[in-house]
Order: sequence, then C-alpha cells, then structure tokens
Amino acid sequence: MKKIDGSPKSLKQLLQNTKYSIHYYQREYMWQRKHIEELIDDLTSEFLDYYVPGGDRRDVQDYGAYFMGSIVLAGRENAIIDGQQRFSSLTLLLMYLNNRLHALGQSNSLIEQMIYSEAYGTKSFNINVEERADCMNAIFNDTSFDTTNAGESVRNLYDRYNDIIDIFPNDDITDDMLLYFCDWLAERVFFIEIVATTEQDAHKIFVTMNDRGLSLTSTEMLKGYLLSEIKDDSKREKLNNLWKDKVLLLKKEDDKGDETFIKAWLRAQYAETIRETKAGAVNQDFDLIGGSFHKWVRDERDKLGLVSTDDFENFIMRFSKFADVYMKIREAENTFAEETKYVYYNAQVNFTLQPQLLLASICYEDSWSVITEKMNLVARFIDLLITARVTNYRSVEYSTIKNYVFNVTKNIRRCSVDELKKRLKLQYENLSYNPATALPELRLNSFTKKYIKNILARITGYIEEQTGVASNYCNYMNTQTKNPFEIEHIITDHYEWFTDEYADQEEFKRWRNSIGALLLLHKSINASLNDSKYEYKLSKYCSNEGNIYTESLGDSAYQNNPKFKKFISDNNLNFKPYSRFGKAEITERVQLLVQLVELVWNEGMFEG
Repeated sequence: MKKIDGSPKSLKQLLQNTKYSIHYYQREYMWQRKHIEELIDDLTSEFLDYYVPGGDRRDVQDYGAYFMGSIVLAGRENAIIDGQQRFSSLTLLLMYLNNRLHALGQSNSLIEQMIYSEAYGTKSFNINVEERADCMNAIFNDTSFDTTNAGESVRNLYDRYNDIIDIFPNDDITDDMLLYFCDWLAERVFFIEIVATTEQDAHKIFVTMNDRGLSLTSTEMLKGYLLSEIKDDSKREKLNNLWKDKVLLLKKEDDKGDETFIKAWLRAQYAETIRETKAGAVNQDFDLIGGSFHKWVRDERDKLGLVSTDDFENFIMRFSKFADVYMKIREAENTFAEETKYVYYNAQVNFTLQPQLLLASICYEDSWSVITEKMNLVARFIDLLITARVTNYRSVEYSTIKNYVFNVTKNIRRCSVDELKKRLKLQYENLSYNPATALPELRLNSFTKKYIKNILARITGYIEEQTGVASNYCNYMNTQTKNPFEIEHIITDHYEWFTDEYADQEEFKRWRNSIGALLLLHKSINASLNDSKYEYKLSKYCSNEGNIYTESLGDSAYQNNPKFKKFISDNNLNFKPYSRFGKAEITERVQLLVQLVELVWNEGMFEG
C-alpha cells in the first residue's frame, strides 16, 4: 500500500460541502427499520445524557461525544468503500431535522450544507448517486414520492426516511431542543476516517478489518464466555456446535439476526430495569443489553443464576430453545398462517417490539402447543394495544412505547396460560379504550395512514371470513404488487362542489379525511376516480372491483347475498346503502365502524 491516513472526524467535518461517490457494486442501501430504530435510539439517548434544560447552545461543545465507527474512503473521488449504510442513514436523519426545522419556521444552514453543496449555481447531494436523486429531492423538499417503479435501494431510502418520521422521539427531544440536538449531531458525533490512495488499497483495509478477527461480535464474545465456564471438553464441544448451528439459522435471512434475537431474549426473560425517560438518566438492564450484551451477561451472572458449570450448560440450552421460538415468531411475522395470524397482523404495522413480548411469557419447559397458545394470546393483546393507542393518536413506535412494553414484559414473564389470560385482560382494561369516543375523531394523516389502512383491511377481512369468503387481508396490505390496494377518499377533493354543506376548506378537509369517509381500492381504480363525483364512484364500488365493505355503500351488496345479510342481522349492524354521501352519512358510517371495531378487537380475544 502506498499510503494510509486515519484520523477522527466529526460528522460536520466529513459531510459539510464534501462530495462522496458510491461505486456501482456497492450502491445498494439495505438498512431496515430495526437498524434505524437502534441508530435513533442510540443517538437520542446519548444526547439526552448531556442535555441541560435552559443552557446555551454554546454549551453543546462540552457535551460528550458519540463514536460511529470507521469509514473507509478511496481516491480523489472520495469513494465510500465501507460506511455507506451509516452515512446514508445519517443523511436521512439530517433531512428529517431540516424539514422539521422548516416546519417550525427555523433553519440551520450547517445542516443543509451537510446534505447538499452548490457549485456553479447547481446543487447536488453530498452523497452523490444518480439513481437516488429524485427520491432524495422529494425527501429534501418534504414531498411524496412514488416508489412503485423504484429500485430496492431507493425504496429502502424512502421507507427508512418515513421510519425516522415515525420513530424520532418528539416527546423527548422537543421543538425547543431541536437546534441543540442538531449542533450535537454535527459537532460531537465522530467517525474514524481511513483514507487510502487507491481503491484497491481501500478494499485491502476493509477486508483486513472484517476478516482478520480484529473485532468479535457480541454473540461471539458471549459464546466464548459461556463455553469457558464449562469444564467437560466433550460437553463444551457439543454445546459449541449447537450454538453455531443456531446462529447460522438466525443469520440466514439477516446477518444481524443472532444479535437481534439475543437482545430480545435477554430483555424478555432476564432484564429487570430500564432507563428513565428524562435527561441525565443512567442506562439500565434494558439499555445495556442493547449494546454490549455479552458484557451485561458477564456482569450480571449472579442475577442470571450463572454459578456452576451446570448453570452455564443450561443457559446455552435455553439459548437454543428460545432461538427456535424466535425463528417461529419471525416466520409467523413474514408468512400468514391461521394459527399465528395475530403475529402476522402486528408485523404489518412494523411493531418491532413484538418478539420481546412474545418471548416473555414462554417457559423453557413449555411444550410447543403451549408456546403457540401463549404467543397467540400475547399477539392478540399487542393487536389491541396498537389499535387502542393509534386511534387515540398515541404512538406505538419503539422510542415512545419501549418503557411501557418493558413493564408489560415483566408483568407476563414466565406465566402459566391461565395466569397470562388474567394479566393480559387486566392490561387491556387499564388501557380504558373506547372506540365510540376514539373513532369519530380519527382522521387520515401521515401518522394514521398505515394504521387506518390496517384497520380497514382487518375489518374487511373479518366480514369476508364471517360471510364464508376467504379473507383477502394479505392482499389489502401488500404494497409490492403492480396494482396494490390504497386508501380511497369517498369524497372527491373539490371543495367548490360542496360549499353548501361545508363552511370552509378546513371543515371540508376534516370530514373528507374521517375514517368513515375512507375505503380500500386498487390503485388503478383509485387513480381513475380522482375527479369523479359520488354517483359515478358508487357504480365502480358496486361493480366487484372493490370488496364487500366498499360494495356495502350500494344496493347490490344487499341483494342475493344471504350470508352478508345474516351477518348484519346477527350482529345488529348499521349497514345501509347511500345514494349520496355527506356529513350525516359519514357520521353513520363511523358508528358502523365502531360496531365493527368492537367485534374485531375486544377483551374476549383473550379467551381464545
């Protein structure tokens, strides 16, 4: 190698008015929601450790630093050989902060200079990848972007930006703290920048760092610690092989799957404490497990009952059993199956704390039939929890709800089935959820969109099941098809057509976005009805191009459909056709939804 330079650089020093390229063979941006959650949680928690209310922004220079690892660069083009996932993700975070500041009527020129730079009157993004440009422009300008025909990296970028909107802890880092957080992120978050003269040398550095054992993972260090305490050579070899086999399976679909599982397992079964949600609070069990969990196990060996060699053997056997349970959970999250459908439902709205809660009630001695029963009970509670919170505009994102979920985790830990039912029912009662008061206020916006779609899909699928038709829920939620289902506004966005009924644009918007004025339709049909009046839309709703909930707006749904009519009669439901659709009809439709929500989500779910 000709020359290697390595030095610590702040995010500001790395990104401000500096261009980077990503070569064609490394352009895929692959981070998923869980990676963004961990990044946001780590950064915001670290910032809150140092933030002092009422201080001056100049005080941020004395805040503690956060180390993001190394970035390996090559040549004059600043080609990123290692680190583009973190760099791209941090750029998305900067864009979110920039957009949030603009919404508050504020700005931070430094943040903008870290996102893009200008030369000869032309602006371009500092991480310069041509196929990302349209998506990045949409994000930067806070406008929508259609990912239908986009490549995987672009879809991931857009999805992860929307994840940041969901995940960022606005209740902890409030508007008045935002500029402080921006300063800290720019000035006190550091990388080690490693620069090689040639791209070939940079790749050699990358391979050396990753292939020569310079840094073992927490999983490897945990295995080493546990095996070192087992005296019998033959047992140690057998358990080592068992551990390796499970880790290979855990990493089959996700190269960090082993670490994700171990964190969920330790938190579910062993953690006793969690950091308080206030500035200056100290990391506790839950938070420490999220970092170097191998060190936490070693430090807390007494709490975990790790005393004799038999205890360490048993711990590895537990690891193996719970790894199998976790893989069953992951399968249930990704593939619809009737016996685990609630696990699947919760995964469709990205409830990432689900594995932790599902693992909590499991006992090592449980049979697979008992494990499945417990999983279903807890998944049903999660389903109720999500619906109860989001219909009251309360977030279920990781940073907002992790403390509550952790308390539930401890409450249901290693319960019998009967005790689990009692405790979950009590947890549900403590939510004090009343659809009759929540749903009339529920409207479509950027926060509620995916949850309203899920509610409409669940209700429609439920009606289908109750009327002898296979539920089409999976298709309603699938966004990867050529013609996915989308939320349809029954009322066309033309206020001038409805001035006799709505006092102003704001009132019109509120009623139009009411959940009672929304349906699910195929994207192609939805687009074709954009500027149509209700009478024409109704003909399309009733022409078998929608679904039973959509069709119920017209007379045809109630003709020659005895099973649907029996379903209505048996449950005393307020279904009826409408020749027009205004405030009165929306109000009635909301009341119908209240009835349907009470059928789909209720405490009786814990009896099943």
